Amino acid sequence: MHFKERAQASLHDAQLQKSLRKFQGKFVPARRTAIVELDDFEGTREAGRAIRQRVLDDLDVWLSIFEDNAQARGATVLYAQTPAEINALVLEIAHRHGVAKIIKSKSMVSEESGLDHAIEAAGLTVVETDLGEYILQLNDYEPPSHIIGPALHKSREEVADLFHKRHGKPRKEGIDELCLEAREELRTHYLTADMGISGGNFFVAETGSVVLVTNEGNATLATTLPKVHVAISGIEKVVPTLEDVATLMRLLPRSATGQSISNYVDILTGVKGPGEFHGVEHMYFIVVDSGRSTVLGSEVREALRCIRCGACMNHCPVYQNIGGHSYGWVYPGPIGAILTPMYVGLENALDLPHASTMCNQCGVVCPVKIPLPDLQRKLREREFAQRLRPWSERVALRTWAWFARRPALYALAASLGIRLLRLLADGRGMIRRLPFAGGWTDERDMPAPAGKTFRELYKARNR
Repeated sequence: MHFKERAQASLHDAQLQKSLRKFQGKFVPARRTAIVELDDFEGTREAGRAIRQRVLDDLDVWLSIFEDNAQARGATVLYAQTPAEINALVLEIAHRHGVAKIIKSKSMVSEESGLDHAIEAAGLTVVETDLGEYILQLNDYEPPSHIIGPALHKSREEVADLFHKRHGKPRKEGIDELCLEAREELRTHYLTADMGISGGNFFVAETGSVVLVTNEGNATLATTLPKVHVAISGIEKVVPTLEDVATLMRLLPRSATGQSISNYVDILTGVKGPGEFHGVEHMYFIVVDSGRSTVLGSEVREALRCIRCGACMNHCPVYQNIGGHSYGWVYPGPIGAILTPMYVGLENALDLPHASTMCNQCGVVCPVKIPLPDLQRKLREREFAQRLRPWSERVALRTWAWFARRPALYALAASLGIRLLRLLADGRGMIRRLPFAGGWTDERDMPAPAGKTFRELYKARNR
């Protein structure tokens, strides 16, 4: 995934750093304000965790209930094992209904399969309607950098230049003017599209519904105006009841954008009935595995509790400094450091489980209590066991483990080490260069130890 190279480039990208500084002061304070509105936020988090874990513990049962209830209300439920199958199913549906133009609401799972490219390769038109995704589509399908704000890395000036170039209209400066221009461009596509595609925040087992949570209203138009609606999401997105959705909705918008509730919450169930004016004639659910069963059966299965709020990346000091593109795939930040290696292969994303300070900011704010640092550590252990780490790192860890199992030798080595480190200090008491640890000291000075080891201090205090 070339994480280190991408991260270095991001750190030296002046425009990106300016955008990231603006982002840092946006969602974190808003979340802090929003969560105090709940009388028992921690209790609600625990309830959310229990709901999501209840699903994972009996996922096959809840999927079967969802399928039965969705089909009873006129929808068709299809399953995709791989990204290629997602694309094939969408194109088959489009061919069946004579579709020429498709409009899309934001769908992270469709990013996994490169669905837009497959649609265009088949000679059909596809238009992203989420503002962020629309901006990125205009910019030659630039990858999203955040799961709830795909274009957070773009400046207003960059968007203004892009709209002027692509729309051929006079360049506008104001955010409101740019949003209005995008609305004008998209309105025709809403009215002329044959099929709408959406993701799914939740698939509700008891009703066979899909729940969409948005702030722009585009999802409502994309899923009700065309004659065909296709909702695509992962197998883990099923929840038992609408009451469970209500609980999770107390957590999702507050954790994502600091809102008490998002501007739009659509609960779409089945096809249009006799005498009904609104709704689609044909509704399809594509329920996607694409590596999720493997995660479910692994030591990091708790990652599937994720409700895609983005709180972990909003608070992560690594993400805050390098942005989402450094992670190299669809899911950035701490959750991406777990899901990406599991979906694309650990050997293809070796650096991601290490893209963390282990400060646990992500674990503390996760609304469904995913122990993100613990799961990253488990992937590190797997890398070590599979001999995927550099030989020098493996030797160093084995040496440390050998000493750690021999307390007397460990104490002696620590005592000698602390004295050696003091010899390396400069006049300010800082170590500017540490042998065999350039990754720590290339970019920072390291304070030299000032006194005795912890063991020595503990022994002296307890005499």
